[in-house]
Amino acid sequence: MSATTEAIEMARIAAVAADEKLASDVVVLDVSEQLVITDCFVIASAPNERQVNAIVENIEDRLREAGHKPVRREGTREGRWALLDFVDVVIHVQHNEERNFYALDRLWKDCPTVPVEGLGQHGPADANGAGTAAEAEESEL
Repeated sequence: MSATTEAIEMARIAAVAADEKLASDVVVLDVSEQLVITDCFVIASAPNERQVNAIVENIEDRLREAGHKPVRREGTREGRWALLDFVDVVIHVQHNEERNFYALDRLWKDCPTVPVEGLGQHGPADANGAGTAAEAEESEL
């Protein structure tokens, strides 16, 4: 049994919301074959605590706009590893150091990834006004 359509849509909203706040290495995993407690994990990371919390707030805002509210929220005070539990989707926003240490991606490597359109399109603008690194490189040519 794979993840429900609603869970995948929620996970995609969360992934794009994380990307809007410049989260790095955003991935959506379909863990429904491995876990009975949830369908999808969204994993994202940031280089500092303030950005972790900004990403979490944006995810909550976007999912609230879509009619979803977390049943559990942990780790936002410390800003090192925040967890948002929406039952069908569990979102992990980790400081880069925690992401490297705990390696959730490796732990769940057998789970299929869910493609998300639009990731990586919200990068910081450079002096030429390009948004992503690829766009910046292209504009220099």
